[in-house]
Amino acid sequence: MALDPEEFYAHALAAADAEQRLPLARMTGWDISPFPQDGLRVSPLRPPVLPEPPRHGEDPADCASCRARDEGIWFDDHWRLTRIPRAGVPLILMLHPLDHHDMADLPDERAADMGVLTAHLTRHVQAVPHISRAHVYRIGDGGAHLHLWFFARPEGQAQLYGSWLPVWDDLLPEYPDDVAAADAERVADALVASYGGRRTPRAA
Repeated sequence: MALDPEEFYAHALAAADAEQRLPLARMTGWDISPFPQDGLRVSPLRPPVLPEPPRHGEDPADCASCRARDEGIWFDDHWRLTRIPRAGVPLILMLHPLDHHDMADLPDERAADMGVLTAHLTRHVQAVPHISRAHVYRIGDGGAHLHLWFFARPEGQAQLYGSWLPVWDDLLPEYPDDVAAADAERVADALVASYGGRRTPRAA
């Protein structure tokens, strides 16, 4: 059984200093880290907050993703794909189920869709010229409506490898929006050709 919240907090504090700051992560020593270790400090570890605050959209009636079900660059009867604007990396796409599901309550049929769609989207993002990798993320702490992130890692930028990529995205200047929009259209067209679906919502 996992440690309860207070046990976990006490366990973590045992490794912290008098200011409740943990040692720097091993990741900060990687040559892809955006931050030099010199002068870098960990924020004090805060005690647990219980009960946890609700995520955005816990109630489907208040869910922004449900309200935006007609917004996107690609659709089928169960999923939609959107582009995230004002990114630092060349392209960020997000895959959402049309119905209000999180990962844990996703029906098996939709989970099967998600696996195949993830493979197709990864393939199509990586086919965009000057993109080397598509990083795929599901986190789930901010929004209750399932959403998968697809980050395009630019070719040749070895410092942007790995798990630091979302942090680099936040640090980089805004990528040219017209280029990102055109590449998103290219991915959506390729998805229609390889998987199916359409470029517009289904008519009511």
